Amino acid sequence: MTRTKPRPRTDFHWFCQVNIQWKDIDIYGHVNNAVHYAWFDTAVNGWLVKRGLLDPVRGETVGLVVHTSCEYFDEVVFPDLVTCGLSVSRVGTTSVTYEIGLFRNDSDQSFAQGAFVHAYVDRITRRPVPLSDDLRSAVRQIRSSR
Repeated sequence: MTRTKPRPRTDFHWFCQVNIQWKDIDIYGHVNNAVHYAWFDTAVNGWLVKRGLLDPVRGETVGLVVHTSCEYFDEVVFPDLVTCGLSVSRVGTTSVTYEIGLFRNDSDQSFAQGAFVHAYVDRITRRPVPLSDDLRSAVRQIRSSR
């Protein structure tokens, strides 16, 4: 198996900072792997909300996670600063594949990176719905060139 390499910040198109909390540290002295997935969720949904593409309380359409993955390259510990980088690798009819890189402090190389697939569905019926024109336009702006 060929090991994936950490990706640079330049591979990502939108960024947000998240805070490590004391409770995120596990018995091994580093941030527990489950926390990385919470950061992925925060990055993707934060981007959607900031652009007016997701109303988590009243919106008719919601994105449900149907796949997620993460590769870890290095540990991160309190009180490091973490920046999430976001880009999009695939735009389907009813789904989007987001790519997320996690960066420690001022490092240019990710300490972890992963994917997060949202299938967009009707809030009530949970049946797939086509991506809105606004969402399709926004994800094109952060589409990965890889």
